[in-house]
Amino acid sequence: MSSCPALPEGFDFTDPDVYQQRVPLPELAELRRTAPVWWNAQPHNIAGFQDDGYWVVTRHADVRAVSTNPEVFSSNTNTAIIRFKETISRDQIDVQKLIILNMDPPEHTRLRQIVQRGFTPRAIRALEKALRDRATRIVSGAAGKPTGNFVTDIASELPLQAIAELIGVPQEDRLKLFDWSNKMASYDDPELAITEEVGTESAMELISYAMNMAAERKACPAHDIVTQLVAASDEGNLTSDEFGFFVLVLTVAGNETTRNAITHGMHAFLTHPEQWELFKAERPATAADEIVRWATPIVSFQRTATQDTELGGARIKEGDRVGIFYSSANNDPEVFDRPDVFDITRDPNPHLGFGGGGPHFCLGASLARMEINLIFNAIADTIPDIRLAGDPRRLRSAWINGVKELRVTYA
Repeated sequence: MSSCPALPEGFDFTDPDVYQQRVPLPELAELRRTAPVWWNAQPHNIAGFQDDGYWVVTRHADVRAVSTNPEVFSSNTNTAIIRFKETISRDQIDVQKLIILNMDPPEHTRLRQIVQRGFTPRAIRALEKALRDRATRIVSGAAGKPTGNFVTDIASELPLQAIAELIGVPQEDRLKLFDWSNKMASYDDPELAITEEVGTESAMELISYAMNMAAERKACPAHDIVTQLVAASDEGNLTSDEFGFFVLVLTVAGNETTRNAITHGMHAFLTHPEQWELFKAERPATAADEIVRWATPIVSFQRTATQDTELGGARIKEGDRVGIFYSSANNDPEVFDRPDVFDITRDPNPHLGFGGGGPHFCLGASLARMEINLIFNAIADTIPDIRLAGDPRRLRSAWINGVKELRVTYA
């Protein structure tokens, strides 16, 4: 199926110009109704992919099916990123296969078993007091200003400090992480003027920084997560290179996703004031998951079919790219009652904001929920009368539901 009469001719669900304005939820809803697995044609060999398009997977059940079947739908063949900058080379894409996000079992299984040591419930609980104190300081610092950009004043700070706390990066280096992460993830936004060279250089600087940390811990083990990952050779360990690439993923994923969830969550609260009043009064445990569902910070990832198969009535050929659209799945009315309503008491809430299950389910889901709860508790306690002062300014990105600026009044 290659056409959908209700869509504009040539509409592309990975067009970064579209996402700079909005997430195309009406168009995704039309596909869920009429062509849930739909071929989105693209110019041949766009952005390094040697094909003529990809399949758009829109229903919750189908996104889960793709996510939980890595034998048929590979993350490694073309990586998980559905669209790169148009001038990227195939060699630059293939280098990214060294990242755990872009691996398949059994190599992915081996690395995941090692890195998940840092994300046990006990490890996450051990961070809570320090992160609660940091959340209070972050919000108190913003409260001293009459107005500001919520993204840089509040939303970006706790995720960065949490990553630094988790892997032992000195807090004074957290701005380096923020800068490297932004430059790697913002290549499609001309306002930020990030060239491929700058993005690559930032990635190498971050990897080098992490590799130096790994080398130090191998020489002088300490009681921290880095030592657990690189020096516990009797249990299997990461090489310095593997640790470097892991920190790269952790920095980008932990920064971009949680920062944008917090930003979209604040915007949702301030445009649904009854929900903000409810949160301030009751602090429901269900709020964090509804914020993630509503925000869906990663619009989509992709997989590549390893064999001919069928999905949602569509015949998919070996080698076809398949885009799994989490934003669509999280608004599927077959799963969510009134999905267009922001409801912080929603329960159950089987959203796919942390991925569709399977081997690539987000390692940091519990940490992200904790950060969201802590930061909004601090906001509710310290600046309960926060107000919008302008519309969000969105990131130009093909796959990140990002916000660069959200002007608010703190006083």
